[in-house]
Amino acid sequence: MKLFSTALVFSALLAAAPAFAQGKPAAAAAAATAGSITIAAPWSRATAPGAANGACFFVATNAGGEADRIVAASSPVAQKAELHTHRQEDGVMKMRQVEAIDVKPGEPATLRPGGLHVMLMGLKEPLKQGATFPVTLTFAKAGPVTVEVTVQEAGAMAPGGMAHGQPMPHQMPGGHAPGGHAPMGQHQPQNPPMKH
Repeated sequence: MKLFSTALVFSALLAAAPAFAQGKPAAAAAAATAGSITIAAPWSRATAPGAANGACFFVATNAGGEADRIVAASSPVAQKAELHTHRQEDGVMKMRQVEAIDVKPGEPATLRPGGLHVMLMGLKEPLKQGATFPVTLTFAKAGPVTVEVTVQEAGAMAPGGMAHGQPMPHQMPGGHAPGGHAPMGQHQPQNPPMKH
């Protein structure tokens, strides 16, 4: 219960945090629902010209009594979208496609940089800071829901334009966000090398 409460507070802080990117407020994306599932704070990072791929992140909450799963994603800004995660393999952080993302009752699924995310592959044009674009998520039980994703600055680590290395207002001493720890004995290096 304490973990659930911490996750809810963390999600609320992310959604309520003022959005400032390069000194300008960024538009906050509205939450969307499908059945008992709510998708909050959908966001993405700006990409460089010519970048082939991007990613989007959000928090999925299940207020129902049965678990559900995100089984597919699509967006008109990319040729295809896949569900991905990052895994530590042989001391190297690697990105891997996953079959589905579980969204269990009372356990928000948080998609964020360095973890679960929707990978946008074959971008049709760069994602520009301040722009928005639709992503349709398909749930096994709740069906499809389309969210409007807000593009934050390149390098943002959370909605609202927080760039990598900037302290987040909800961080705990030592630079860790609530719930941001790996299970005991599996602590990840802060900036491990990454391979695709």
